Amino acid sequence: MTKIAISAAETSGDLIGSSLVSALKAQDSELHIEGLCGEKMQKAGCVKHWDMSLVNVMGFTEVLKKLPSLLKLRSAMVEFFSQQKPDVFIGVDAPDFNFVIEKKLKKQSVKTIHFVSPSVWAWRQSRVKKIKQSTDLILCLFPFEVDFYKRHNQRAVFVGHPLAEQLTPRKNHASSKQILLMPGSRSGEVKRLLPELLSAAKLMAKQDPTLSFHLALANDELLDWAQALVGQQAVEISVDTAHQHMQTADLVLVASGTAALELALVGVPMVVVYKLSAMSYFIASRLVKSPYISLPNVIADKSLVPELIQDDANAHNIATEAMKILANDQANLVAEFNQIHQALNLHASEESAKLILEFIHE
Repeated sequence: MTKIAISAAETSGDLIGSSLVSALKAQDSELHIEGLCGEKMQKAGCVKHWDMSLVNVMGFTEVLKKLPSLLKLRSAMVEFFSQQKPDVFIGVDAPDFNFVIEKKLKKQSVKTIHFVSPSVWAWRQSRVKKIKQSTDLILCLFPFEVDFYKRHNQRAVFVGHPLAEQLTPRKNHASSKQILLMPGSRSGEVKRLLPELLSAAKLMAKQDPTLSFHLALANDELLDWAQALVGQQAVEISVDTAHQHMQTADLVLVASGTAALELALVGVPMVVVYKLSAMSYFIASRLVKSPYISLPNVIADKSLVPELIQDDANAHNIATEAMKILANDQANLVAEFNQIHQALNLHASEESAKLILEFIHE
């Protein structure tokens, strides 16, 4: 029996990892896939030994607080897979967590694949040395990533993006006056961003009382806190319903990350917001090489959607950008989003599954 070890440490990783697990199982139903995952991957057929909630943090200071438990978990995973000797270990995103595991297993002659390249082309480019030591093959979701790796003699293949299979551009959207709030999946970013998003919603409602607002939380970890924060404000709240509500929304106020790409693939206008802790931002801002932080802008290599970062991610600025978008026709923007979908829709999960099984048997 072919054994595949896998590690997905974030909500976005669980989402695209679930498509990969399903595709692998479709090509070989006898595969045994096990590791660190969330509910979506587990439902797709991955045996869950550890839950990704143990790892799902962002920012330098946030990671430091959780470092002892992260190190303990990583050591346990290395020990487990060192004994089990899988035919391949696949790290899904979460590079700072997964590359260490990959490096240690690679030294023990376990084949390693990293699915989803880190943004090494944008910041901390020196990481490519660590990547080469850690992984045999990188499956890239964006075409420009392969060019970077070729320059550094790292084996990499562009497979397209799994989300482009799951999400399709909406057709003939009619104005609904609905605004969706998506403050992220990690507790730290939600706590930093949601107060500003709710304040922005109040400002927007004053300018146009016909607008309605819906808050889509990624999980129920902060549901009670969010409900208390919303209080009597006219904002509906739901958990894990973002894909449903983005289909009808006129606009989304969204945390930078995979969610911004999801919105582009569906064809929804957005305002992207991004906030780290002060120390995390101080460090990150000195390492970033890319002029953009949101994936729609990075892929297009131009400013398609507004980005409000750190102190600029305040209620006044968010509301101002949002009302500008609502006041203008967005047909050209939606056309740009459709081009992104077309470029990334290459049946990524199926292609990745084929490459992984071929790689195992090389």
